[in-house]
Amino acid sequence: MGLGRSESAAPWQPPPSFFRITSWHDLFVLPPPREGEDAPSTEAPWCFRPIRGAASLMRDFSTSGLFSKGGPSHARGVTQHALIFDLDGTLVDSLPGIANSLNRALAGMGLAGHSQQAVRGFIGNGARVLVARAAPHGTADGLLGQLEQAFKEDYDLTWPQGTAAYPGVAGVLAQLQHRGAALAVLSNKPHPFTTAMVSALFPAVAFAAVLGQRPGTPHKPNPAGAFEIAATLGLPPQACMVIGDSTMDLETARNAGMRAVAVTWGYHDLDTLLATRPDAVLDTPEALLVLLDKVPNEPYWPTRTFSPH
Repeated sequence: MGLGRSESAAPWQPPPSFFRITSWHDLFVLPPPREGEDAPSTEAPWCFRPIRGAASLMRDFSTSGLFSKGGPSHARGVTQHALIFDLDGTLVDSLPGIANSLNRALAGMGLAGHSQQAVRGFIGNGARVLVARAAPHGTADGLLGQLEQAFKEDYDLTWPQGTAAYPGVAGVLAQLQHRGAALAVLSNKPHPFTTAMVSALFPAVAFAAVLGQRPGTPHKPNPAGAFEIAATLGLPPQACMVIGDSTMDLETARNAGMRAVAVTWGYHDLDTLLATRPDAVLDTPEALLVLLDKVPNEPYWPTRTFSPH
């Protein structure tokens, strides 16, 4: 994915500990931007340089079997770290199913529907916010409540026809589970949908916790759910990593004192993610394994990396 120039954006500055991984074997590093440039040049010579903050992340994540390529011996050990995944746009592509149910609910109330691209921008803050963004401005709360209920009823029956795991995700989760990693899901999708979707699409993965949006519990970016998962696992926040495709996920990580890892295959654009200053950006699910293997072993972290292939 290119890193284009934006006329309105502030000059690009690499945050501490930031790096980006896109390929399994080949990690190429872009140099700092030249004076007057908004982003690193892809034509400049390759270089490596140390990044401030790497030692801290290495210290937090260096003692767990999570990073070992071992296997059963590590899986039997005590879990010392956790990976908390977002669901929509991170583990699964649910956009078609959400858009179809939303448009049927809108049509049933005589309201105009939206393209999948438009619905893409509505996702991430729960069902109520989804329908509020889709409805005409100024729609009464009572009508929004009816629309939300209609959407949920339709989605409950039809989501399997418009939802699939992203390519490579199931395999990466299996490898992480084999290493003994503690895996969890934290979503702003209503809790019943979250648990049903995870069970259906990842039946072989033993998630330590799966939490969706529940009445009386604040949703992301409030850190309550992230804290609940850490407490369930008996882990401090700094031993957890939040992985997601939206600023909501990255802000949740920051609010909880956890590591923030962004993924680029979901519903939010790269510039928006970078503005939230994640600790790392991944362009493929497999890159997560590269990240976890390199954290305790690589004293020189690239500012950004990309695949030349």
